[in-house]
Amino acid sequence: MASRLLAASLFTLASLGASAVHAQGVTMGEHQAARVDNRQDRQEARIEQGVASGELTRRETARLDAQQSHITRMEHRMEADGKVTGKEALRMERAQDKASRRIAHNKHDRQHRPMR
Repeated sequence: MASRLLAASLFTLASLGASAVHAQGVTMGEHQAARVDNRQDRQEARIEQGVASGELTRRETARLDAQQSHITRMEHRMEADGKVTGKEALRMERAQDKASRRIAHNKHDRQHRPMR
């Protein structure tokens, strides 16, 4: 009984969330694109902070920037046909997860850029 009530509650919340997105005139594809863009912005800010603090070397920064550029190009290719499939969205999510782990690793690997 409790599991049915929980399932019904979750379904109601999910449908309300989807209704709110559609009520604002935003499609799920646009919502996904905005989510990807926001995450890209946050990851780029993390890289900039790592450069400012000296946690990232020039080589690490170059590699992380190249990885972010690759993800941006991937996003543009996926959106080119006007529809991002679930499989494409999952691929994008995994690429961003990998980039996030690499940023964290490089910022905490005890290599520092010499301060001037």
